[in-house]
Amino acid sequence: MAEATAAAPPESPRPATPAASVFTVEQRGIDAVPAGERQGGPGRLLGLWAGTNTTVFTVVYGALVVSFGLSFWYAVALIVLGNVLGFAVTGLTSLQGPRTGTSTHSVSRAAFGPRGGRLPALLSWMMLVGFEAGGMVLIVLAGLALLEEAGIATSAAVKLLVIAVAAGLQMLLPLAGYHLIMKVQKYFAWIFAAMFAVMAFLVAPKADFGAHGEPPSVVTVSLVLAMVTASGGLSWADMGSDYSRYLPAGSAPRKVFACAALGGMVPNVLLQILGAAVATATSDAADPIAGLPVILPGWFTTPYLLLAIVSLLAVNTTDMYSSGLNLLAVGLPVKRWMVVFIDLSLCTGITLWAVFSADFYTLLSDFLSLIVLWLGPWAAVYLTDWVLRRGRYDVLSFFPEETGRQGLYWHRGGVRPAGLLAVLLGFAAAVLWVDSTVFVGPLSAAAGGLDLSVFAGALVAGSVYWLLARRAVRAEAALTPTA
Repeated sequence: MAEATAAAPPESPRPATPAASVFTVEQRGIDAVPAGERQGGPGRLLGLWAGTNTTVFTVVYGALVVSFGLSFWYAVALIVLGNVLGFAVTGLTSLQGPRTGTSTHSVSRAAFGPRGGRLPALLSWMMLVGFEAGGMVLIVLAGLALLEEAGIATSAAVKLLVIAVAAGLQMLLPLAGYHLIMKVQKYFAWIFAAMFAVMAFLVAPKADFGAHGEPPSVVTVSLVLAMVTASGGLSWADMGSDYSRYLPAGSAPRKVFACAALGGMVPNVLLQILGAAVATATSDAADPIAGLPVILPGWFTTPYLLLAIVSLLAVNTTDMYSSGLNLLAVGLPVKRWMVVFIDLSLCTGITLWAVFSADFYTLLSDFLSLIVLWLGPWAAVYLTDWVLRRGRYDVLSFFPEETGRQGLYWHRGGVRPAGLLAVLLGFAAAVLWVDSTVFVGPLSAAAGGLDLSVFAGALVAGSVYWLLARRAVRAEAALTPTA
């Protein structure tokens, strides 16, 4: 990977804020973190990403792999490959945080322009709100299942109460911000790992590990790899630097990459393999609340539902923090902590609708299956830009509204056309090759259901950006101070 030779980046255009403890509300938004507020080592990313990814969602994705007709061992092979590919991207998009001290979609402005960067930031925000809402729906359903276990009828009033409690709990960690999230997720990782280890011990005797089955077709391999890659590391890629920006500028890039990539990849691989094992024993494994628990002993149902609730709260915490930063990158003139209330209000409204209307939850899932198609093209442009400029960024040029000057990345009215064109063409390529329950692209249909959406979108976007922008980006890098 390319390594920047830059030392500490220029100071933030805004004044430094007092050092925050884990129990204070973080006031910083997307402005660059001053050197004096950077601390810790890359190892902090291990706990963050492990705590975020050790969740029932991950188990369900493993179960879905088997639903494509794969035997256990073929499922394991594709689970490992898809997660290696996906989390390598998360590791790479974490490298810019220590160098610049700012969030992923602030750095993204180098490739798209300060104004052009608002579009991918908006798409990211919309996607994350959808994921948050989906997580909150499952939290509420798990809470209602717990009440039914206790013999409490789930009337409309009870449902409203559970939704209100879920929203209140969900607000706490994202509102406090980075420092508390990093601290709590580290402990969550250990607690979740212990609980899932017990679950694996209980499931193992019932799973069918012996059958190898027929080798999967190329079409099946493409569908599984697209799902595993997009639902795993790629879905976290646009948050990488949100959580590495508080690391010192001199943090070793290899360690940052390894900690971010392995922190998410290892629990994803292990829990998806657990999900695949569960799916060999029951056909209901893809339903984490009403289906998967049937394979567990009755005494473990309540601990499992509690685990589901807390682990989903952990996932939503990571999503909601980055979602707030993304909405700030769109240009919303409010404090980061205020955006938490915006997201929470939307999620609560969507949850109310979904809990009282099952069809809406299906629509939400369909929406998420398509909106992720922009991620591969965006990541390809973002990382191609980073490689071309060899990790050199003029941090002050990310914030023309703060500095009062247009800066290196202004281009045409604050937009770099090459970046936006590359993403649009990459998205078009992804749509042509997608095979989903909502839409089948014409090229995918012609190829018998082959799904190359993730890879085609990234390849086209990265290639187009390299052809159109390589000279300009290298010229910018030459003008960027290295010390």
